[in-house]
Amino acid sequence: MIRVAALIALAAVVLAYLMWNRVVDSMIFYPTPGAELRPEQLGLVGEDVFLETEDGVRIHAFWLPAQGADRALLFLHGNAGNASHRLPNAAALVSLGVSVLLLDYRGYGLSEGRPSEDGAYADARAGLRWLVEERGIPESRIVVFGRSLGGAVAVDLVQGRPVAGVILESTFTSLGGMASAIFGRPVSALVRGRFDSASKIAALRAPLLSFHGDRDEIVPYALGRALFDAAPGSKAFETIEGAGHNDTTQVGGRAYFERIGRFLDEVAPPG
Repeated sequence: MIRVAALIALAAVVLAYLMWNRVVDSMIFYPTPGAELRPEQLGLVGEDVFLETEDGVRIHAFWLPAQGADRALLFLHGNAGNASHRLPNAAALVSLGVSVLLLDYRGYGLSEGRPSEDGAYADARAGLRWLVEERGIPESRIVVFGRSLGGAVAVDLVQGRPVAGVILESTFTSLGGMASAIFGRPVSALVRGRFDSASKIAALRAPLLSFHGDRDEIVPYALGRALFDAAPGSKAFETIEGAGHNDTTQVGGRAYFERIGRFLDEVAPPG
């Protein structure tokens, strides 16, 4: 009888844990279905591609090839909207001479499934695998770009991988760090271990370029800087003065894209 009671108690704890994670996911991810914008509307050559993740989920991405390019950028967006909302940003990146795979996480855009932390990590792995296996681009010619929540996905993806480089923008140390900065330490304990880039970034093996707006009203500037400081190896941090969370490209303007272009040329010179 005692053993049965213990098993019931354990099952209740596991169920509560799973339900809590589901609640946290619902507070983190804000997907928009569909695709409000198409590459051709921006004068881009592009196509829809559908990838299957290791756990059998069919996800969507825009493949935006740059003419003559033998290098690629995997773009991992933030927690809201969908990939189509990032097409203008991707268009500017393609103009730098790099092909872009712009991913919709599961549950976003034209992808199937329900968003989750582990799911987003699996989606990113599927994107990188597609670039290598389907497009024949070696990891050493691929740059991974993670913005906001996508920065945490990028850090998880590149641990120990020989990618050409990593760009992180407006991202954070961990979800616990975000909760602590906004709500205080007691609340941070409820999401300890979630999106914990600070514990993973030591495994970064590629050059790093970080951006953060000094007026970011969503992800504190200090958290972006702390994650950068924890990273090993070759790295550079760029403060976008006057930029908040969602206007870095506009405020950064030409200088922002020129800086990305120089980084691309350093880590994956044009062939």
